[in-house]
Amino acid sequence: MLETTLDRFRLIGLLEGLSFIILLFIAMPIKYMLGIPLAVKIVGMAHGLLFMLFLYALYEAAKEHEWKMNFITLSFILSLIPFGTFYLDKKLKVMNNQISK
Repeated sequence: MLETTLDRFRLIGLLEGLSFIILLFIAMPIKYMLGIPLAVKIVGMAHGLLFMLFLYALYEAAKEHEWKMNFITLSFILSLIPFGTFYLDKKLKVMNNQISK
């Protein structure tokens, strides 16, 4: 399943995006509505680690597939937007299918 750099990048992107959604829509409301800051500390740390892993995986995939700077920049920007990595995954899935043929 995770044989290629692109497959690994897609998985990391999905996990990073999911952690961002959990941070924004679950952990932060728990912190500010219920006064429990521990949720943000735990989820925030996990998200931070996944974000760093995302950047490394982006670098590896971009290097291997010789992506243009425009696509690399778009990928980075999408990682900063809620649900952005899910949109990126759709683009990567199409690219992966084209590479596989």
